[in-house]
Amino acid sequence: MTDSARTARVARVVAGMPTRDGAGVRLTRLVGTPQLDMLDPFLMLDEFGTDRPQDYLAGFPDHPHRGFETVTYMLEGRMRHRDNRGNEGLLVPGGVQWMTAGRGLVHSEMPEQEEGRMRGFQLWVNLPARDKLCEPRYQEFAPDRIPRVRPAPGVEVAVIAGRVDGATGPVEQPATSPVYLDLALDAGAAWAPALPEGHAGFAYVFEGAAQVGSDAREVARGQLAVLDGAGEVRLHAAGDAARLLFVAGRPLREPVARYGPFVMNTREQLQQAFLDYQAGRF
Repeated sequence: MTDSARTARVARVVAGMPTRDGAGVRLTRLVGTPQLDMLDPFLMLDEFGTDRPQDYLAGFPDHPHRGFETVTYMLEGRMRHRDNRGNEGLLVPGGVQWMTAGRGLVHSEMPEQEEGRMRGFQLWVNLPARDKLCEPRYQEFAPDRIPRVRPAPGVEVAVIAGRVDGATGPVEQPATSPVYLDLALDAGAAWAPALPEGHAGFAYVFEGAAQVGSDAREVARGQLAVLDGAGEVRLHAAGDAARLLFVAGRPLREPVARYGPFVMNTREQLQQAFLDYQAGRF
Protein backbone atom coordinates (compact mmCIF):
# COMPACT_ATOMS: atom_id res chain seq x y z
CA MET A 1 0.00 0.00 0.00
CA THR A 2 2.77 2.43 -0.88
CA ASP A 3 3.74 4.62 -3.80
CA SER A 4 7.49 5.14 -3.71
CA ALA A 5 7.42 7.74 -6.47
CA ARG A 6 5.70 10.45 -4.44
CA THR A 7 5.25 11.50 -0.84
CA ALA A 8 2.51 13.55 0.77
CA ARG A 9 3.25 16.47 3.04
CA VAL A 10 1.48 18.02 6.02
CA ALA A 11 -0.56 21.06 4.96
CA ARG A 12 -1.30 22.12 8.55
CA VAL A 13 -1.67 20.85 12.09
CA VAL A 14 -4.73 21.56 14.23
CA ALA A 15 -5.59 20.83 17.84
CA GLY A 16 -8.90 19.56 19.14
CA MET A 17 -11.55 21.61 20.88
CA PRO A 18 -13.19 20.42 24.14
CA THR A 19 -16.97 20.28 23.87
CA ARG A 20 -20.05 18.41 25.07
CA ASP A 21 -22.65 16.56 23.05
CA GLY A 22 -25.55 14.21 23.59
CA ALA A 23 -26.80 14.56 27.15
CA GLY A 24 -23.56 16.21 28.26
CA VAL A 25 -20.86 13.73 27.26
CA ARG A 26 -17.39 15.30 27.29
CA LEU A 27 -15.66 15.13 23.90
CA THR A 28 -12.72 16.53 21.99
CA ARG A 29 -13.73 17.68 18.50
CA LEU A 30 -11.01 17.50 15.83
CA VAL A 31 -13.00 18.08 12.65
CA GLY A 32 -16.05 20.35 12.71
CA THR A 33 -14.42 23.23 14.58
CA PRO A 34 -13.62 26.85 13.71
CA GLN A 35 -10.07 25.69 12.94
CA LEU A 36 -11.15 22.85 10.64
CA ASP A 37 -14.80 23.13 9.64
CA MET A 38 -14.68 20.03 7.43
CA LEU A 39 -12.31 18.06 5.26
CA ASP A 40 -14.48 16.88 2.37
CA PRO A 41 -15.93 14.22 2.64
CA PHE A 42 -15.39 14.25 6.42
CA LEU A 43 -17.75 16.47 8.37
CA MET A 44 -16.77 15.78 11.96
CA LEU A 45 -14.38 13.74 14.09
CA ASP A 46 -14.94 13.43 17.83
CA GLU A 47 -12.72 11.66 20.34
CA PHE A 48 -14.19 10.54 23.63
CA GLY A 49 -11.99 9.24 26.42
CA THR A 50 -12.47 9.35 30.17
CA ASP A 51 -12.49 7.07 33.20
CA ARG A 52 -14.90 9.41 35.01
CA PRO A 53 -18.41 7.90 34.75
CA GLN A 54 -20.01 11.31 35.24
CA ASP A 55 -18.45 12.37 31.92
CA TYR A 56 -20.17 9.66 29.86
CA LEU A 57 -23.06 8.01 31.75
CA ALA A 58 -25.72 10.32 30.29
CA GLY A 59 -24.79 9.04 26.84
CA PHE A 60 -26.56 10.00 23.64
CA PRO A 61 -30.33 9.47 24.03
CA ASP A 62 -32.67 9.31 21.02
CA HIS A 63 -31.71 11.81 18.32
CA PRO A 64 -32.24 12.02 14.54
CA HIS A 65 -29.86 11.99 11.56
CA ARG A 66 -30.29 12.52 7.84
CA GLY A 67 -27.97 12.81 4.84
CA PHE A 68 -24.65 11.33 6.03
CA GLU A 69 -22.93 8.38 7.69
CA THR A 70 -21.55 7.91 11.19
CA VAL A 71 -18.59 5.66 11.98
CA THR A 72 -18.03 4.75 15.63
CA TYR A 73 -14.81 2.97 16.63
CA MET A 74 -14.46 1.77 20.22
CA LEU A 75 -11.10 1.44 21.94
CA GLU A 76 -12.33 0.83 25.49
CA GLY A 77 -15.76 0.41 27.05
CA ARG A 78 -19.16 -0.80 25.85
CA MET A 79 -21.81 1.21 24.00
CA ARG A 80 -25.34 0.04 23.08
CA HIS A 81 -26.92 1.21 19.80
CA ARG A 82 -30.67 1.16 19.18
CA ASP A 83 -32.63 2.80 16.37
CA ASN A 84 -36.21 3.13 15.17
CA ARG A 85 -35.48 0.79 12.25
CA GLY A 86 -35.21 -2.15 14.63
CA ASN A 87 -31.42 -2.33 14.66
CA GLU A 88 -29.62 -2.98 17.92
CA GLY A 89 -25.99 -3.74 18.65
CA LEU A 90 -23.33 -3.64 21.33
CA LEU A 91 -20.03 -1.97 20.50
CA VAL A 92 -17.09 -3.47 22.41
CA PRO A 93 -13.35 -2.62 22.39
CA GLY A 94 -12.00 -2.97 18.86
CA GLY A 95 -15.49 -2.98 17.31
CA VAL A 96 -16.82 -0.67 14.60
CA GLN A 97 -20.31 0.57 13.77
CA TRP A 98 -20.98 2.12 10.35
CA MET A 99 -24.42 3.68 10.14
CA THR A 100 -25.87 5.20 6.96
CA ALA A 101 -28.57 7.66 8.06
CA GLY A 102 -29.82 8.22 4.51
CA ARG A 103 -33.36 9.63 4.42
CA GLY A 104 -33.59 9.59 8.18
CA LEU A 105 -33.59 7.58 11.38
CA VAL A 106 -33.67 8.12 15.14
CA HIS A 107 -31.14 6.29 17.27
CA SER A 108 -29.51 6.24 20.69
CA GLU A 109 -25.99 5.41 21.81
CA MET A 110 -25.85 4.63 25.51
CA PRO A 111 -22.99 3.31 27.66
CA GLU A 112 -23.46 -0.24 28.90
CA GLN A 113 -21.25 0.26 31.93
CA GLU A 114 -21.41 2.29 35.12
CA GLU A 115 -17.69 2.53 35.78
CA GLY A 116 -14.37 2.08 34.02
CA ARG A 117 -12.92 3.78 30.99
CA MET A 118 -14.91 4.75 27.89
CA ARG A 119 -12.75 5.61 24.88
CA GLY A 120 -13.16 5.84 21.13
CA PHE A 121 -13.99 7.94 18.08
CA GLN A 122 -16.95 8.97 15.98
CA LEU A 123 -16.43 10.15 12.41
CA TRP A 124 -19.12 11.74 10.22
CA VAL A 125 -18.80 11.04 6.48
CA ASN A 126 -20.89 12.95 3.96
CA LEU A 127 -23.13 11.24 1.42
CA PRO A 128 -23.41 12.39 -2.20
CA ALA A 129 -26.59 14.21 -3.21
CA ARG A 130 -27.89 11.13 -5.05
CA ASP A 131 -27.70 9.03 -1.84
CA LYS A 132 -28.86 11.48 0.82
CA LEU A 133 -32.39 10.06 0.80
CA CYS A 134 -31.37 6.43 0.45
CA GLU A 135 -32.71 3.71 2.73
CA PRO A 136 -30.92 3.79 6.12
CA ARG A 137 -28.42 1.02 6.76
CA TYR A 138 -26.72 -0.30 9.89
CA GLN A 139 -23.51 -2.34 9.88
CA GLU A 140 -21.67 -3.58 12.95
CA PHE A 141 -18.29 -5.31 12.89
CA ALA A 142 -16.98 -7.22 15.90
CA PRO A 143 -13.25 -7.00 16.70
CA ASP A 144 -12.57 -10.32 14.99
CA ARG A 145 -13.91 -8.85 11.72
CA ILE A 146 -11.22 -6.15 11.71
CA PRO A 147 -8.02 -7.54 10.14
CA ARG A 148 -4.71 -6.75 11.81
CA VAL A 149 -1.45 -6.82 9.88
CA ARG A 150 2.21 -6.03 10.52
CA PRO A 151 3.45 -4.32 7.35
CA ALA A 152 6.82 -3.28 8.87
CA PRO A 153 8.91 -4.07 11.97
CA GLY A 154 7.30 -2.61 15.07
CA VAL A 155 4.11 -1.61 13.22
CA GLU A 156 0.62 -3.07 13.69
CA VAL A 157 -2.35 -1.86 11.65
CA ALA A 158 -6.05 -2.49 12.27
CA VAL A 159 -7.70 -2.20 8.84
CA ILE A 160 -11.22 -0.80 9.23
CA ALA A 161 -11.52 0.40 5.64
CA GLY A 162 -9.06 0.17 2.77
CA ARG A 163 -6.39 -2.40 2.01
CA VAL A 164 -3.01 -3.12 3.61
CA ASP A 165 -0.72 -6.03 2.72
CA GLY A 166 -3.54 -8.07 1.20
CA ALA A 167 -5.91 -7.44 4.12
CA THR A 168 -9.13 -5.56 3.31
CA GLY A 169 -11.20 -3.76 5.91
CA PRO A 170 -14.88 -4.75 6.18
CA VAL A 171 -16.21 -1.24 5.49
CA GLU A 172 -16.83 -0.30 1.86
CA GLN A 173 -18.46 2.84 0.46
CA PRO A 174 -18.10 3.35 -3.31
CA ALA A 175 -19.04 7.04 -3.16
CA THR A 176 -16.04 8.06 -1.03
CA SER A 177 -13.72 4.98 -1.14
CA PRO A 178 -12.67 5.47 2.50
CA VAL A 179 -9.42 4.40 4.11
CA TYR A 180 -9.57 4.07 7.90
CA LEU A 181 -6.56 2.63 9.73
CA ASP A 182 -5.58 2.40 13.39
CA LEU A 183 -1.78 2.32 13.51
CA ALA A 184 0.36 1.33 16.49
CA LEU A 185 4.08 2.15 16.11
CA ASP A 186 6.70 0.92 18.55
CA ALA A 187 9.36 3.39 19.67
CA GLY A 188 11.44 4.32 16.61
CA ALA A 189 9.23 2.37 14.20
CA ALA A 190 8.19 3.84 10.83
CA TRP A 191 5.79 3.04 8.03
CA ALA A 192 4.29 4.83 5.02
CA PRO A 193 0.66 4.13 4.10
CA ALA A 194 -0.60 5.50 0.81
CA LEU A 195 -2.86 8.49 0.35
CA PRO A 196 -4.74 7.61 -2.87
CA GLU A 197 -4.76 10.03 -5.77
CA GLY A 198 -7.48 12.65 -5.34
CA HIS A 199 -8.25 11.73 -1.73
CA ALA A 200 -8.34 14.10 1.22
CA GLY A 201 -6.74 12.69 4.34
CA PHE A 202 -5.48 13.24 7.85
CA ALA A 203 -3.41 11.59 10.54
CA TYR A 204 -4.52 12.00 14.15
CA VAL A 205 -2.05 11.18 16.93
CA PHE A 206 -3.85 9.94 20.04
CA GLU A 207 -0.92 8.36 21.88
CA GLY A 208 2.71 9.49 21.97
CA ALA A 209 4.00 11.73 19.19
CA ALA A 210 4.93 11.20 15.56
CA GLN A 211 6.77 12.72 12.64
CA VAL A 212 4.38 12.91 9.69
CA GLY A 213 4.80 13.53 5.97
CA SER A 214 7.66 14.29 3.62
CA ASP A 215 8.83 17.15 5.86
CA ALA A 216 8.79 14.98 9.03
CA ARG A 217 6.44 17.42 10.73
CA GLU A 218 6.30 16.86 14.49
CA VAL A 219 2.72 16.08 15.55
CA ALA A 220 2.01 15.76 19.27
CA ARG A 221 -0.66 13.74 21.03
CA GLY A 222 -4.04 15.38 20.50
CA GLN A 223 -3.04 17.03 17.21
CA LEU A 224 -4.40 16.29 13.74
CA ALA A 225 -2.24 16.64 10.62
CA VAL A 226 -4.12 17.59 7.45
CA LEU A 227 -2.38 15.93 4.51
CA ASP A 228 -1.65 17.32 1.06
CA GLY A 229 -0.71 15.44 -2.08
CA ALA A 230 -0.90 11.78 -3.01
CA GLY A 231 1.51 8.91 -2.45
CA GLU A 232 3.32 7.73 0.65
CA VAL A 233 2.59 9.36 3.99
CA ARG A 234 5.69 8.83 6.08
CA LEU A 235 4.90 8.10 9.73
CA HIS A 236 7.60 7.72 12.36
CA ALA A 237 7.18 7.30 16.11
CA ALA A 238 8.95 10.28 17.66
CA GLY A 239 10.57 9.02 20.86
CA ASP A 240 8.25 6.56 22.59
CA ALA A 241 5.62 4.40 20.96
CA ALA A 242 2.83 6.18 19.10
CA ARG A 243 -0.68 5.43 17.96
CA LEU A 244 -2.52 7.20 15.14
CA LEU A 245 -5.65 7.18 13.07
CA PHE A 246 -4.97 7.44 9.34
CA VAL A 247 -8.14 8.39 7.47
CA ALA A 248 -8.70 9.31 3.82
CA GLY A 249 -11.63 9.61 1.43
CA ARG A 250 -12.60 10.85 -2.00
CA PRO A 251 -14.06 14.39 -1.81
CA LEU A 252 -17.62 14.84 -3.07
CA ARG A 253 -17.14 18.50 -4.09
CA GLU A 254 -20.82 19.28 -3.58
CA PRO A 255 -22.56 22.10 -1.67
CA VAL A 256 -23.00 21.36 2.04
CA ALA A 257 -25.91 22.70 4.09
CA ARG A 258 -25.90 21.43 7.66
CA TYR A 259 -27.53 22.16 10.93
CA GLY A 260 -27.32 19.95 13.99
CA PRO A 261 -28.00 16.33 13.03
CA PHE A 262 -28.90 17.00 9.38
CA VAL A 263 -26.49 17.40 6.43
CA MET A 264 -27.99 18.23 3.06
CA ASN A 265 -27.07 20.23 -0.05
CA THR A 266 -29.45 23.21 0.25
CA ARG A 267 -31.19 25.24 2.93
CA GLU A 268 -34.56 24.11 1.56
CA GLN A 269 -33.58 20.47 2.00
CA LEU A 270 -32.57 21.21 5.60
CA GLN A 271 -35.95 22.80 6.27
CA GLN A 272 -37.66 19.75 4.79
CA ALA A 273 -35.59 17.48 7.04
CA PHE A 274 -36.87 19.31 10.14
CA LEU A 275 -40.45 19.15 8.87
CA ASP A 276 -40.18 15.44 8.11
CA TYR A 277 -38.69 14.70 11.54
CA GLN A 278 -41.33 16.73 13.36
CA ALA A 279 -44.04 14.94 11.38
CA GLY A 280 -42.66 11.54 12.39
CA ARG A 281 -41.59 10.57 8.88
CA PHE A 282 -38.08 9.34 9.86
